[in-house]
Amino acid sequence: MLHGQKAENKSKKKHNKLTQRARHGTLISWGYLSPSLTGVLLFFVLPFFVVIYYSMVDNPINHEFVFLDNFVKVATNKAFQQAAANTMKFSLVAVPLAVILSLLLAMMLDFKIPFRSQFRTFFLSPMMVPVASVILIWQVLFHYNGIANDFIGLFGADKIDWLKSSHAQVVIVILFLWKNLGYNMILFMAALSSIPKDILEVAVLESATQRQIFWYIKIRYLSSTILFVTIMSLINSFKVFREIYLLTGNYPYDTIYMMQHFMNNAFSQLDYQKLSAAAILMSIVMVIIIGVLFLTENYFGKDVEG
Repeated sequence: MLHGQKAENKSKKKHNKLTQRARHGTLISWGYLSPSLTGVLLFFVLPFFVVIYYSMVDNPINHEFVFLDNFVKVATNKAFQQAAANTMKFSLVAVPLAVILSLLLAMMLDFKIPFRSQFRTFFLSPMMVPVASVILIWQVLFHYNGIANDFIGLFGADKIDWLKSSHAQVVIVILFLWKNLGYNMILFMAALSSIPKDILEVAVLESATQRQIFWYIKIRYLSSTILFVTIMSLINSFKVFREIYLLTGNYPYDTIYMMQHFMNNAFSQLDYQKLSAAAILMSIVMVIIIGVLFLTENYFGKDVEG
């Protein structure tokens, strides 16, 4: 009986020590995490709620709650509608091109073609070029008296004022692709190299065509990378404002007046309500698009995970 009580006491002491050690480890973990959590709360979570607050009040001084009036005003604003339409049109063209072309380049480089390393360096070079230099290059290329007009002049075509015409968005799409294809291409090359070789070899032995291998094996294994590249390209398409602003200023030609122009001009006018409402509307659209992309990737990639 006495021996049983001693064993029980030892077991309790051991359990208490383990519990204290676990609590001590938890406290240490929270101590290490607390600076990061504090930073996230102060610089991400709190500003997010401040933006929501500003979008639902009349102005920061009166603090009169107007609920959805600011969203209605922004949604019916012609400048906002134009900026949203231009941004959507640009993203619908530039993002699929960025994904498809970078995938094609990666597949081409996956084969042992001549000058493979030089070709890869050529597409990665835009990542090392400062934005100011990129803008200078594009101004030289697409100025009214620039290289592009000199080239089309060889075929008897009239000069085009590229950045002040309906062709302006074409120039920005080319700039976007030139800047982003290299990074996307490297991601796809890494994903292609991670596809199990034995599966590809079995497909070849089973007399599968290159088209069948691409659609039924490679695309399935690349689904998560395609999702990531698409999301990154979509985010980068919303950040193209920097280049457009440096090329054309606050009020560019109508076809390249983007959402960021609208919000930047609202900020310069200290119209925080309009700015906050536009930012939330854009965020909602982004969340919906990314959600659809995740659902699509989950549908096409679930058999690979299995």
